[in-house]
Amino acid sequence: MRIDIVSCQPGLVEGFLSQSIVKNAMEAGKVTIEMHDIRTYGIGNYRQIDDYQYGGGAGMVLMAEPLAKLIRDLQARHTYDEIIYMTPDGETFQQKIANRLSLKNGIMIICGHYKGIDQRIRDMFVTMEISIGDYVLSGGEIAAAVVTDAIVRLIPGVINDETSALTDSFQDNLLAPPVYTRPADFEGHKVPEILLSGNDKLIQEWRLEKSIERTQERRPDLLDK
Repeated sequence: MRIDIVSCQPGLVEGFLSQSIVKNAMEAGKVTIEMHDIRTYGIGNYRQIDDYQYGGGAGMVLMAEPLAKLIRDLQARHTYDEIIYMTPDGETFQQKIANRLSLKNGIMIICGHYKGIDQRIRDMFVTMEISIGDYVLSGGEIAAAVVTDAIVRLIPGVINDETSALTDSFQDNLLAPPVYTRPADFEGHKVPEILLSGNDKLIQEWRLEKSIERTQERRPDLLDK
């Protein structure tokens, strides 16, 4: 898989790419992730990438021309199944979307900034718009990192035990059950006996029961799905 991230502040994501599972996936050749600075395609001596919005109003807008040049340059070199724009008014990101995107070969993610990007870029190039929640960030970089992490960890071979990802929260519209590790008795709080029984069938039944209970208590809306 290839993921290209378009940003005016690539440093916000580069640190994330140098750590943990995503770093390991890149080193193992499971995924190629590259950052692309919009300012490289900026206009004039000052590499301008933003301007005031037509019609007035507070806040700057990322200009169409630099973004279009960058996107077309990437399209000339790579094939993309989706060109994603991170925006508060996009579709709310969910596990099912991460599952679907993890099967793609090429993804471009555009990070908005200031008041966003010129609408014409959305109309001309973007195939998918994603939000990570009902709040506003200073830019789309952190959101892009969230989406990238959720996708990459699902790629076969990235996580040592691939069944681990299949038992995460939101797979099958259930929250994950409680988990425990050693010691079996911590300050009088004991691990449920069933988990110490060695009976795999009963343990799986217990975990499913607890998943349903936790989902009913905390996210009953998931059960409706």
